[in-house]
Formats: sequence, structure tokens, C-alpha cells
Amino acid sequence: MDLGGINPAVLIASLMVASVPIMLAALGELVVEKAGVLNLGVEGMMIIGAVMGFAVAVNTGSPLAGFLGGAAGGAILSLIFALLTQYLLANQVATGLALTLFGLGLSSLIGQGYVGIRPPLTGAVPLGPLADIPVVGRILFRHDWMVYGSLVMVAATWAVLKFTRIGLILRAVGENHEAAHALGYKVRRIRVLAICFGGAMAGLGGAYISLIRVPQWTDGITSGAGWIALAIVVFASWKPWRVLLGAYLFGGITVLQLNLQAAGARIPVEYLSMSPYLITILVLVIMSSGRGRIAAAAPASLGKNFHASR
Repeated sequence: MDLGGINPAVLIASLMVASVPIMLAALGELVVEKAGVLNLGVEGMMIIGAVMGFAVAVNTGSPLAGFLGGAAGGAILSLIFALLTQYLLANQVATGLALTLFGLGLSSLIGQGYVGIRPPLTGAVPLGPLADIPVVGRILFRHDWMVYGSLVMVAATWAVLKFTRIGLILRAVGENHEAAHALGYKVRRIRVLAICFGGAMAGLGGAYISLIRVPQWTDGITSGAGWIALAIVVFASWKPWRVLLGAYLFGGITVLQLNLQAAGARIPVEYLSMSPYLITILVLVIMSSGRGRIAAAAPASLGKNFHASR
């Protein structure tokens, strides 16, 4: 049944696909910020992951190798950020912005030879009769493995942060790095590992865009998805399950505006195209107006450099 030319089942299924890149990037950034580091270079890491993943997949013929290449590209770029902020004690905000600009430029250079090339196909997970269930099968059981993998990552991140010793140490470093250092924890090493994980997740999200979501390479292919991922972490109050909701919200708005354009809605295309970003800003304003609840949920040492001699 279509509603105004829009099939609800297809809309919801498309929403789940559209949310994957920003969900992965936001989960990675959430872990980074839980460790007390503010990395504004998510957009740069995502687009490097997109071009590296695309290049590796095209040259090897393997989508899996492409995703691994994208994760590696994002992680390597994040190590530059880690070196500058954790060892040279550079300003985290300025370094993150520089990382984004560097990533955008480098991806444009690397991607020049891949314009117009199609990547190898990533098929749907074969779920047999489940995929043939009316409506539900179309919504839930005809996706690629990365859609299901992103949901597993949300659950895994939540479980690790809440129930494991690793999660406890990570949260301790983010809340009070001086106290964590006094207890004998290697604050710098923990933060570098968190930054590397965040970069790998951002790169994985970027690779998903170029290999599945779009499947091609064009300059600026991430289209601000990294900035949305940063906003979703704040919207989620640094909680993994809320990241899932925020990613679905943004993904739903993105898909809806595309469907409205295809259905011939009498709304200027420019307004529809900017609607996901306007809605994200509106949500952040509403969340931030709750008498400091957002600020109270943020890790206490977020954005503060650590030096063992202090």
C-alpha cells in the first residue's frame, strides 16, 4: 500500500540503510568522547575511509577487503590526530578541524582515478523464507550484512561501556584523567586506542557510503555525514542506544525528503535537501534547552589535554 506515492515498507527499509554510516561514525566518536577526547575530524576520517574502501574494493574485487581498507584508512588518519593532541598537546578543536580539511583534500587527490567506476556488488544476507514474509520481510530481512553489523555494534558498545572493566576504565579516564593516572592507568595509551577505534568506525561508515549507499566515488561523497554524527553523539547524551535512535531519525528524514522529491511534492528541492540538517539543529536546540542536562551528561574531562607531569 502506497501513501501519496511512497511505499512505507520501502521507506523504512531505506531508512535502515541510510542510517548505517552515521551510526557507525557516531558510535566511534562516542567512545572517543567517553575517553575525554573531542575529535572534530570525523568528516575527514569518513571521507578517507570512503575513498580508501572504494579503491581497495575496486582493485581487489572484494567488498570485504574494501571495508577493511576503509576502516584502516580512517584509523591511520586518526593516529595523526592522536599524535598531535596526545603527545604534542595540540588544541583538540583546531586539530580536528584541520584533520577534516586534510581528509577532504587528500580524498579528492586519491579519488581522481576512480570517478565513473562501479565497485563490486555487496549482496543481501540470504535469510531464505524470512525475506519472503509480506511487509516485514521487505523491511527487516533483505539487507546487506553491514546493516545487521551496525546493530550488533550498538549492542556491543553499550555492553562494553556498561558491564566490562575496559568500559569502566575508559569512562574513568574521560571523567577524571588525573585520578585515573593516579590509580596507575595509562591515560595517554587508553585515549590513543579510543581515537584509533573511533577512526576505524568512521572509516567503516565512509566505506559503506561509497560501496553500498551510493555505490560510486565522487568528491565530497560524505556530504556532511561526519558533522551529523558529531551532533548525534550530543543528541544521544553519550548513550549508545540513543545513537541508534538519532541515526534512524536522521536517516528517516534523509530518505523521506528523497521520496518526496520523487513523488513530485510541491516543495522546492532546496528546502527538502536542507531539511535533514535543519531538523538535526532543531533537535540539538531542544535537547540543549533542558537546563544543562546535556552538559551534565558530557564526560567531565572532555576536550582537556593530559600531561603526566602535571
